[in-house]
Amino acid sequence: MNLQGKIAVVTGAAKGIGRAIALALAENGADLVITENVTNASDTAKKIESIGRQVIVAKADVSNFEDASRVIDLCTEKFGKIDILVNNAGITRDSLIIRMKKEDWDSVIGVNLTGTFNCTRAASKYMIKQKGGKIVNITSIVGVMGNPGQANYSASKAGIIGFTKSIARELASRNINVNAVAPGYIATDMTGILSENAKTELTRLIPMERLGTPEDVANCVCFLVSENASYITGEVIHVNGGMYM
Repeated sequence: MNLQGKIAVVTGAAKGIGRAIALALAENGADLVITENVTNASDTAKKIESIGRQVIVAKADVSNFEDASRVIDLCTEKFGKIDILVNNAGITRDSLIIRMKKEDWDSVIGVNLTGTFNCTRAASKYMIKQKGGKIVNITSIVGVMGNPGQANYSASKAGIIGFTKSIARELASRNINVNAVAPGYIATDMTGILSENAKTELTRLIPMERLGTPEDVANCVCFLVSENASYITGEVIHVNGGMYM
């Protein structure tokens, strides 16, 4: 996927799926602004620089409207434009609904869903002026299937799907593609806490009989932000090994 000359913003790129996406974009020629919040993203930045691409690390809480806007403004000030936005930043605060605290609901909705709105709103004004851009929102298999103990996370990810389809319709006439990628169970820190028995049982539910890798998701994102996907918008691409069809 030739992304030479493209400028990308990837939120939550310190580790896991976000890190893999940022590295894949860099390997395909993009320069980047990546965000970090709790986890330091310097290792990701060093890897991007070793590939020969430029990178800026921005400390930001995307649930904060001003922080999100500052990141997008920083990108356009440094590089002169923004071609690609990947809304990846996300958190979990799992609990059964009867035990879920209001702050756990608010924080997950704030980062996952409101953060996606904040960054998209800020980026879209530049993309509209440029008459072009690519936006990819990272949702989840649980946004379409649901999952016990994840009412807040599932709701945030389902909201991202509706948001994606609405914004895709709004921005299509300006040559801006907006899509979502819904990973299934991916081998990251989030799934790393599962016991081996739990992983074995989970694998049995996946027709391809393995957990996904962050690179599986990153490859899909690279396709969606390339010109090869110029006629695709408003779609949710599932990367789950067949767990949900």
